[in-house]
Amino acid sequence: MFMSEYNHTIDPKGRLIIPSKFREALGDEFVVSKGMDGCLFVYANEDWNAFEQKLTALPLINKEARKFARFFLAGAAQVEADKQGRILLPASLREFAGLDKDVVLVGVGSRIEIWSREKWEDINSDTDMDDIAAAMEGLGLTI
Repeated sequence: MFMSEYNHTIDPKGRLIIPSKFREALGDEFVVSKGMDGCLFVYANEDWNAFEQKLTALPLINKEARKFARFFLAGAAQVEADKQGRILLPASLREFAGLDKDVVLVGVGSRIEIWSREKWEDINSDTDMDDIAAAMEGLGLTI
């Protein structure tokens, strides 16, 4: 399970250091894909394979299912960490998530999210957790 928040930078060549605690669980090769809310999702290969199976099992006759599968599968890349723990983020993924220099890596259970620092601060600046907690209670989650 991934958790915690780390601030890092992307170098001019598009490389990003993955925190060692995350690398321990990810291994040397893993998948980075477009994510929801304008961030990137990072999956260990095993978790990506399980997700990919669910995507490919969606009905082809459903237009929304096709769009959803395309979003993740076409927007994914296999990456490999070098000896310094850096990965090369493809330009298309950096552009999608608006990643220039300062980024935040966030562990959220079965995946990691990579955010531009600006977007991360924006989505967390006026979050009313009381309202969100009430909505989660409606989904069966209580604290």
